[in-house]
Amino acid sequence: MRKVNVLNQVTDFDLRLLRIFKVVVESGGFSAAESTLGITKSAISQHMSDLEKRLGLRLCQRGRAGFSLTDEGAEVLQATNSLLLSIEDFRSEINQLNKQLKGVLNIGMVNNLVTQPQMLISQALSRLQEKSDGVKIDISMSTPSEITKGLFDGRLHVGVIPWTTSLSGLEYRLLYEERFNLYCSHDHPLAQHKGPIDRGMILEANAVVPNYPMTEQAVAMHKFLNCTATASDREGIAFLIMTGAYIGFLPTHYAANWLSKGEMQELDVGSQYFNTRLALVTRQGRRPNSVLESFLNFVDI
Repeated sequence: MRKVNVLNQVTDFDLRLLRIFKVVVESGGFSAAESTLGITKSAISQHMSDLEKRLGLRLCQRGRAGFSLTDEGAEVLQATNSLLLSIEDFRSEINQLNKQLKGVLNIGMVNNLVTQPQMLISQALSRLQEKSDGVKIDISMSTPSEITKGLFDGRLHVGVIPWTTSLSGLEYRLLYEERFNLYCSHDHPLAQHKGPIDRGMILEANAVVPNYPMTEQAVAMHKFLNCTATASDREGIAFLIMTGAYIGFLPTHYAANWLSKGEMQELDVGSQYFNTRLALVTRQGRRPNSVLESFLNFVDI
């Protein structure tokens, strides 16, 4: 029978080991975590062994097959996220008592927003840093579903996602509205075609469709396409368009660079476009957080 470990108290050393464990998981393994942690792979391995002995649990599999969490490891990771969030909440509340702006702001964003001409996020973060150098910004680029999950489980303070629907328990604020046009690469057969392009020609071309939730208008526009490939994000859509074998919708601000270089071409077929709203999202009933509230105040919505 396996000896059952009892964790009588959580020490500073335990917290350090748990933070290392969290970075290793987020990095995808020991080697990938070296640069983030600033320690060697062997030191990381020793720390992980120390944590497993301390908890009496096998947290991960590592070897030739790669790095993966055990079932116990996944539960410890969830508990670690909750613990570190509680510590951050405590620090935030104490900072509010001292009227100091200090702490971490965890932001989750869909990718390829940096070319958005309305730089509301960048401007707000700049003003936040000007107000206090005690604020650490942690931005992660992810899918809308992962960002929503992060808001609910407390890993993220705020998210920026397409506003396709409003989920109970979250607060949405309109941030941007993006226009999506239909594009192909410069060497796609439609770009080489002489004369007008009609809907029939569009329907015959292979197209890429996002596999994340879309607005009704976006879904309707994709019904006019022969969708034979999927992508999890805008960059994936752009990659497939640039192969010369697919057409697809992209935000106009994101496609502008390729258009200016003649590497992409807009397919202007009547009203073949749609608009999508982007929202700044936070969790309802969240605990007071002076860093988050300052950031939200700096975003001119």
